[in-house]
Amino acid sequence: MTDGSDPDIAEWLRQRALDPTAADASVAGARIHARAVNERSRGLLQDPPVPAAERDIVLETAGGSVPVRVTEPATRFTDATIMFFHGGGWIAGDLDTHLQHMRRLAVETGSTVVGVDYRLAPEHPYPAAFDDCLAATLHVAGASAGRLAVAGDSAGGQLAASVALACRDQGIPLAAQLLVVPVTDVMGGYADSAVNARYPSRQERADGYGLTLAGMRWFADLYTAPGDAWQVSPLRAPDLAGVAPAAVHTAGFDPLRDEGNAYAAALRAAGVPVVHREWPTLNHGFFGLGGVSATAEEAARQAAADLRGLLTTGQDATAAANRDVIH
Repeated sequence: MTDGSDPDIAEWLRQRALDPTAADASVAGARIHARAVNERSRGLLQDPPVPAAERDIVLETAGGSVPVRVTEPATRFTDATIMFFHGGGWIAGDLDTHLQHMRRLAVETGSTVVGVDYRLAPEHPYPAAFDDCLAATLHVAGASAGRLAVAGDSAGGQLAASVALACRDQGIPLAAQLLVVPVTDVMGGYADSAVNARYPSRQERADGYGLTLAGMRWFADLYTAPGDAWQVSPLRAPDLAGVAPAAVHTAGFDPLRDEGNAYAAALRAAGVPVVHREWPTLNHGFFGLGGVSATAEEAARQAAADLRGLLTTGQDATAAANRDVIH
């Protein structure tokens, strides 16, 4: 008998827990572990997307210098640039841990991807990550003639959602936002029982599936962000109307499942076109586990396809959006 989670991912998590880098519970240890497991998972991809070019540059933005990695597709399907914000609980992750995430989006959407190497907590607490992501996005918006989108996973999904709100407020049009297993409500820092009760997945999936509820409390504590601010909790924004059309992907075995689902519902209630897909057997980290699980590969490809659909010239985004899909 199983609990319904993907068995290949369950075995991956068991092996991951045995990795020597898993033993160090410090911030430095979390960063080393993230690099190790992402490098290993990337090596398991049977047919990894191969971009035409990659280059690391520094954007001199109005908010200061922001390092980025520009990934170009061999075949272009859109005129768009996708700003990508990596996950890692605002304390870990970088452009190398999420190398394959950016390559997938570039190759499978046929768009330029700009990955933002934003500052990490606790050395640089809130609002450093948000400020860097927004500054880079505004800089590219002013320099690019094509359409612009934002994308991210986990904490990066939160940053993408919050940057999309900021762009709306500043009159910067975005063509789309892709939010994969996003953080959307940090009110209470994942330690407040009343807030947690709103999202049953926080208890149902609190431990055993990669990301833990205790881990989210640690991340939120280190980021030191005010949970009621939309810059860290987009679900707390007073008005979501007018933000970019969204593709929101959530996972059944993820403590963040219900807040991600709630954000998709809130966007739709505000009149925003939304494609929402929940993958019941997958876990929080599925976007980087295409080489581990066939279902995770399907989900990652679908996420890229949904973003491409919103970006493809001439496609009516509202015809493709406003639906929920449970796989």
